[in-house]
Amino acid sequence: MQLVPESSNLIEYIEELETVDYSHPLIQEKINVLFNDELSELEKVKTAFEFVRDEISHSWDIQSTRVTCKASEVLKYKEGICYAKSNLLAAILRAVNIPTGFCYQRLMIFDTPEEGYCLHTLNGVYIESLNRWIRLDVRGNKPGVQAEFSINEEILAFTIREEFDERDYPIIYTSPTEKTIATLESNTNALKMYINHLPDAL
Repeated sequence: MQLVPESSNLIEYIEELETVDYSHPLIQEKINVLFNDELSELEKVKTAFEFVRDEISHSWDIQSTRVTCKASEVLKYKEGICYAKSNLLAAILRAVNIPTGFCYQRLMIFDTPEEGYCLHTLNGVYIESLNRWIRLDVRGNKPGVQAEFSINEEILAFTIREEFDERDYPIIYTSPTEKTIATLESNTNALKMYINHLPDAL
């Protein structure tokens, strides 16, 4: 799939947002732990991706009711759904001037169309040394879900099944869609939110 940046101005992909609050002391502290001056751009992206994927739990996987949204909250509590985890990856990378945006998929929320659909968030990251964007999915791996860092082919958490009306959205947005943030901000129980209140399309 051909990725389409929402903006041609890369500066818009490194701006701080309310939900991508990379000036927060917790974010800055983590950056100092994760990165050093000897790391290449690709090494920084891979390090940040694997940290958020592996060290930040997906709320559904651990059956937690806590709802996190801002990157600093996600880091503090070390959990969140994909909407929240993508905010954290964006914050870590934007803090070191690596352009990072937000991408979406429409997926079946469980195993059948009858159980409904959800909007899934991943990140688009601009790799300057390659002069192109790649997509990364920090949802978190589990049996049957194995997302990896790759510059040669996409290895995402989920493969789109068009026969079930799933779809990839090609646009790399500069900010998270209001639908996903509003969902996080208006719910207090992550498990109930996950089952009943996730948006199902852009």
